[in-house]
Amino acid sequence: MTLLRLMLEFAKTGLFSVGGGLATLPFLYEMSNATGWFTHADIADMIAVSESTPGAIGINMSTYAGFKTAGVPGGILATLALAAPSVIVILIIAQFLNKFRGNRLVDGAFYGLRPASIAMITAAGLNVAKVALVNLDAFAATGNIGDLFIWKALILAVLIFIGQRKLKWSPVIFIALSAVVGIVFRF
Repeated sequence: MTLLRLMLEFAKTGLFSVGGGLATLPFLYEMSNATGWFTHADIADMIAVSESTPGAIGINMSTYAGFKTAGVPGGILATLALAAPSVIVILIIAQFLNKFRGNRLVDGAFYGLRPASIAMITAAGLNVAKVALVNLDAFAATGNIGDLFIWKALILAVLIFIGQRKLKWSPVIFIALSAVVGIVFRF
């Protein structure tokens, strides 16, 4: 039963997560809340693993989530279920591409989907930042504003952000550096 629900959840995610791999994050948060298969902290780990391994982030996250939920069969089925709707839609669109070109309704739909995708990715990014950079439990326990943030992680995030903007290095270098810093400082 878990495998069937896993397939249905990831098929839904694949069908409606317009905007790329990060657009799957709101669906993963919803899935986490509804099923308890993984936590929000697990999603942050999924992002870290998915960003640091080859391949599309959405596919990598579905494989990771499926594996965490139901082992190897879960990883395979979640990946296939996530990819299947996109493949089907692309095949349909390819058949009718000439009819879609210049269509006002299709053009309008894509105009509306762009900001929606950005909003979904931003909301997911803020959820990840909350999990990775903020410690609400410690703050609630002490009331001390200094306990609100995970300072080492926040400093690392700011340094990586500035470094990425200024140095224009490959993301692989920043991922590797972050892994090393995490090992050395035991985040």
